[in-house]
Amino acid sequence: MTRASARPRHRIRHALAALAAGVGLLATGCAAPGGADAAEIVTIRVAATVTPMTDAVEAAAEVIEEGYEVELVPVSDYVQPNVLVQNDEIDANVVQFESFMEEFNERNGADLVVVQPVYATVVAFYSRTLESLDDLPDGGSVVIANDKANAARALQLLADNGIITLDPAVERFAARVSDIVDNPRNLEITEVDLLQLNTAYDEADAVYNLPSFARQIGLTPQDDGLVVEQDERFEVALVTRAGNADSPAIAALQRALTSDRVREVLEGLGVPPAF
Repeated sequence: MTRASARPRHRIRHALAALAAGVGLLATGCAAPGGADAAEIVTIRVAATVTPMTDAVEAAAEVIEEGYEVELVPVSDYVQPNVLVQNDEIDANVVQFESFMEEFNERNGADLVVVQPVYATVVAFYSRTLESLDDLPDGGSVVIANDKANAARALQLLADNGIITLDPAVERFAARVSDIVDNPRNLEITEVDLLQLNTAYDEADAVYNLPSFARQIGLTPQDDGLVVEQDERFEVALVTRAGNADSPAIAALQRALTSDRVREVLEGLGVPPAF
């Protein structure tokens, strides 16, 4: 079997199957592109969590250029993919926007860098019972994410809609709950982990959420958001280590992630590409 007929450069090898797949290639003696050894194909390991992150990586794998293949490494949270990249266990991830990455760098002495924005995130507040944020009752419950980047984004969205007032001395998208200077409805604002936002939707009056999670419970910002925000500072990006950012493999991955194929997939999911 030749490399051309098997088309392995278009294959995504999930993490649990990577070793077995590699052994299978060697056992069958498949030829690499241009007659090179199969061992000379460079595997780029990329972590992603949920759709559309995983969709973008899979689409990039379909069009990655000769000599490379992409291995999707599924992860279940938003810290693990950065730890894996920083520890050189994988090559890159597509899970976060730049300010989230910077918070990780500050907390962990890491040197991760953004290589390429991939798509924009459209966040919103959602509610089971309210038609508008203006309907929030006195003493009502509001749930936001607890990481610095998303907490600040959620608070700014509340402030922009006149629900709270933030300290004007605090930079836009940098506020914390302690920076609220006026809360006329006496709202109880609770911060939770990103993975708990969907659960909070059943319990709180209003919940901030990201489209990747909201989609899991049948919500979209366009159809269900009480208020919606999209800012270019919050584009999910290809991230790698500083020392790896200029490598040929990352350059090939960047080209694949900005391909027409990835654009087509993202737009089919209703996600705005950032390239």
